[in-house]
Amino acid sequence: MINNQKKILYLITKANWGGAQKYVFDLASEIKDYEVVFAYGKPFGGLSKKLKTAGIRTIEINNLGRDVNLFSEFKVIRTLWKILRKERPDIVHLNSPKIGGLGGLLGRLIGIEKIIYTAHGWTFNEDRNWLSKIIIKFLSWLTIILSHHTIVIAQTEYDQVIHWPFVTKNKLRLIYNGIQPIDFLTRQEARQKLSTKIKENDMVIGTISELHKNKGLKYAIKGFKKISEKYENLKFIIIGEGEDRKYLEEKIKKHHLENKVFLIGNIENASQYLKVFDIFLLSSLKEGLPFVLLEAGLAKLPVVATKVGGISEIIENNLSGILIKEKDESEIEKALEPLITDKEKREKFGENLNTTIKEKFSFDKMFRATEKLYQ
Repeated sequence: MINNQKKILYLITKANWGGAQKYVFDLASEIKDYEVVFAYGKPFGGLSKKLKTAGIRTIEINNLGRDVNLFSEFKVIRTLWKILRKERPDIVHLNSPKIGGLGGLLGRLIGIEKIIYTAHGWTFNEDRNWLSKIIIKFLSWLTIILSHHTIVIAQTEYDQVIHWPFVTKNKLRLIYNGIQPIDFLTRQEARQKLSTKIKENDMVIGTISELHKNKGLKYAIKGFKKISEKYENLKFIIIGEGEDRKYLEEKIKKHHLENKVFLIGNIENASQYLKVFDIFLLSSLKEGLPFVLLEAGLAKLPVVATKVGGISEIIENNLSGILIKEKDESEIEKALEPLITDKEKREKFGENLNTTIKEKFSFDKMFRATEKLYQ
């Protein structure tokens, strides 16, 4: 029997769980009338488990990781070439900078019918030296040129590249991330399951974040330390895992916050626990359009977030949250205080953000716009 279905190969560098991984998993789970295959590198984790549970065929690329290693890259190129030649997908959807460049180049050489790249936040916006930024900008430009369509997830990021040579409106598409409804645990259920260290009268500031320098968690911890000296019943919970765990543990110990700041680690379906928080804090130094803020909005949480990437396209300052400058613990302290002391303001911000998310960031809207690019 001849299979007339078109095949989509989703490629992503890391198979742990984060915003980009949630994005591709949600797309792959919803897409109909296509054969879907996933290929990904290390670390294997939340994404790889969810894909296998969903019955989606996966291919592991053992030498593929975020860090650049010349010897490993040759192996990745050879493996990726073999995958593309064997699978012969009609569509390749690329979802991280590293695999974006490699996948775009090899896809063009093999003659893939349609190559789509989603930029989940431009890497050149990270805190790097000027030479690294120039090189990364060139590679980002090359990835856009090699792809038939590049999806950007924030107007801010669209504006950064639309005037680059040979980057056209047809090539570059703004499609906001969209979110599906979440079955939240109640506040009491979430607190009971998450930590025995939270008391009934504690106010919890929290975040869901990879433990990575781009997330600015060291500034969040410093800002929390200052505000916690004024209000004794404050706790700070960080859900997530990453390479900076040891560094952050040392920071917590240095500031004598062992009984106030808790690194919970990865939790499956972490967004279900959001109602454990009274205030959501996002201290990122670099973002695209973070899913976690969409999730916080659905949970009706007041948000304090840095004004980077597309965050200001989600949060309207002093209406649905408070926007602050990145790398500034004193701004974190100042922004948290009015929310800690004013329950009515917390509730108002949470309701306003919830309305914004439902109106502007629906999954159906995102899915329909993306599916059009596959056709």
